[in-house]
Amino acid sequence: MLVLAALFIIWFVRRAALSDTTGTPANSAIDGSSTAGDKALLSDDRGPTNVYAHNLMLRKGPDFRVYVRWLRGQMLRTRANDDPSFDDPDSFILVITNGVLRANIGDIANYLNSADAPKSPLKDIALSGDGDQIKVRGTLHKIVPLPIEITGTLSVAPNNLIQVHVTKVNVLKIPLKGLLGGLNIKVSDLFQPQGVPGVQVTGNDIVFDTVKLLPPPHIRGRLTSVRVSNPDLEEVFGDTQDVTRVEKWRNFLRLSGGTIDFGKLTMHHVDLVMIDISNDAWFDLDLLHYQDQLINGYTRMTPQAGMQIFMPDLDLAKTKKARQDVNIEWMKNRNTSPPPDVMSR
Repeated sequence: MLVLAALFIIWFVRRAALSDTTGTPANSAIDGSSTAGDKALLSDDRGPTNVYAHNLMLRKGPDFRVYVRWLRGQMLRTRANDDPSFDDPDSFILVITNGVLRANIGDIANYLNSADAPKSPLKDIALSGDGDQIKVRGTLHKIVPLPIEITGTLSVAPNNLIQVHVTKVNVLKIPLKGLLGGLNIKVSDLFQPQGVPGVQVTGNDIVFDTVKLLPPPHIRGRLTSVRVSNPDLEEVFGDTQDVTRVEKWRNFLRLSGGTIDFGKLTMHHVDLVMIDISNDAWFDLDLLHYQDQLINGYTRMTPQAGMQIFMPDLDLAKTKKARQDVNIEWMKNRNTSPPPDVMSR
């Protein structure tokens, strides 16, 4: 279905018409320096949590990844009495001030062909494109299966919606214009008769509302650009001035202010940074198995009661599972030395 593709790169996404707010300088994202806004958040542990990320690859299941080139924003709780939790994607939304996010076109196509995607009569989808042009090939099931190719122009619509203006439809490699009378195919035929929640079709325009389309956790932010940058589809929130500023930084995820839960732990006045200690281009963080990486990382407390976690590559964490649970029987006998795994840290 045309450009559910364009939308799925916001795996964290809820649309909102939100104006850009005054942001924190990029330098404070990881070095711990605070602005007035940071200090205000730290004074209220029920307030929002600042979020910064650089070269972060988020996994959602085995076959889909979101590439965060840079992100600066806030994590907001969705329920007044519940803390935001890494383990409950419905517990928070992410408000992006500035961000550049990408998703591989192949991953998007795989999602659109999966059982998890919203249902559509268009099957066996393949995607391609360049810049503001996107092309979708698939099989349209209307009376008989019809190989179909759709070409459209991507753009940002008012209220942070994404619009695709369909400029060309081919059936069986024959321009559809000469077949419309016999086949009676319209752009709306790409969707179920009752419609797909979050998709509105008006003439040759398809408008996507990520609030209704995508699973949690959701994103808000001022979407300023959407385009195909092969082999990815890219979305820009706010502006990109921070991207070049942090280009040589290591990959990281930093959270500050508010309160968050992760696993059995709750952190008030959050001061947490996860730094990728591999030399990979991306910080590979699996949202479904992040605790494996935490267990195998090196954690230290700062003098300000913050937490720094130096994270191994995801593949390395998978090979070290035997070291995750340290037997503590040795504590019952002071003449027994602690295990090397403990002493090495």
